[in-house]
Amino acid sequence: MAIKPITGMLRRGLVLDLSIAGALGLTAGYGWWYGYHVPAVRKRDAFYQKLEDERAKAIGTV
Repeated sequence: MAIKPITGMLRRGLVLDLSIAGALGLTAGYGWWYGYHVPAVRKRDAFYQKLEDERAKAIGTV
């Protein structure tokens, strides 16, 4: 009795695994970028802008 060859199954599974990994990675990347990085940068920039405004006000250039 010959065993029926398994053809295409490995390729289909590999494509599915890579597609899912890419989608999850992309989703996680967007989540980190817009959920953590962008708000942190805005907060940092606002802090430094406040410092700059206070410095300018102290030396009377505003």
